[in-house]
Amino acid sequence: MITIKDIAAKANVSSSTVSRVLNDDLTLKVTEETRHRILEISKELGYTTVRNRRNVQNLANLNNPRIGIFLAHTLEEEIDGVDDPYFTSIRQGVESECLNRGVFTNKVFRLSENNQKQIVGDLDGLIIIGGISLNAINQLCGHLDNIVFINHSQEEDKYDSVVVDFEKATKNALEHMFSLGYTRIGYIGGKEREQDSGKNLIIEDKRQTTFETMMKSKEIYHEDHVLIGEYTMAQGYELMKKLIKKGNLPQAFFIGSDSMSIGAMRALRESNLRVPEDVAIVSFNDVQMAKFASTPLTTVKVHTEQMGRFGVQLLLDRINGREIPLKVTVPTRLVIRESCGVNSR
Repeated sequence: MITIKDIAAKANVSSSTVSRVLNDDLTLKVTEETRHRILEISKELGYTTVRNRRNVQNLANLNNPRIGIFLAHTLEEEIDGVDDPYFTSIRQGVESECLNRGVFTNKVFRLSENNQKQIVGDLDGLIIIGGISLNAINQLCGHLDNIVFINHSQEEDKYDSVVVDFEKATKNALEHMFSLGYTRIGYIGGKEREQDSGKNLIIEDKRQTTFETMMKSKEIYHEDHVLIGEYTMAQGYELMKKLIKKGNLPQAFFIGSDSMSIGAMRALRESNLRVPEDVAIVSFNDVQMAKFASTPLTTVKVHTEQMGRFGVQLLLDRINGREIPLKVTVPTRLVIRESCGVNSR
């Protein structure tokens, strides 16, 4: 079966670009030549035929619902965070599942855009990716009840959500580090945010708070070994440089994202420190580049694309009549590679 990846390979663009073009995402900045090439290749490869077949199979049940995708982050933040594809992968899962199920009328919105009336007026359901406050939701969506949150949850007795158990995942990662004999463990992470009508509110990051709680319970927590910035490769690099300059580095680090970990490893390498011989690292997300890092990363695998697919499934089920809200917690898995030092202990 022809997939979005097949079209992307032939068009020499990313899968995300293909998906957004096929979904008429007006926020996508792409030349008309590229847009035309993607559409022509999709026809040439027979992608429309597959889509139509799925459409026939599903329209009777789905009644061709109009679904919107709402992104908590701005276009600029998406571009700036290109090295951390966490939310992009969730979005790709949403778009792929919409295409597979014959739902082609989904629209893409961002909090910064003045489109409140449009959201309320012509959608049957909305998938929200990222953190948005109830206040902002009420202003944007009004009477719209068919809403699914992904990677965030709000008013769980009313709305569906798809989340990750960050607390359990962090505990598993730390228990693995303890089992390897590490006691002096540092933490590098970013800020979790909730958008509220133009305001950017910092909210609890369970990775950080769970790390602090576990380390304090064992009386091995050191505040100087915890640094927080943004979830980018550059910030991982800068924060690790700062810790190296301080001296007395921990034996190991739990780092909140793979992109930050790769930046941190660059800083260690520039200081002639080896991973894992001098400093071990356990990371979070398991994006594709994690296994291709200079030292392949031990990392918590988050099934981001599947989170997006679950979001679509929940929303369509809700549109088709389910009244009880559901919260789906997607399991994670610790992927053991070289960076934690498991093979040297």
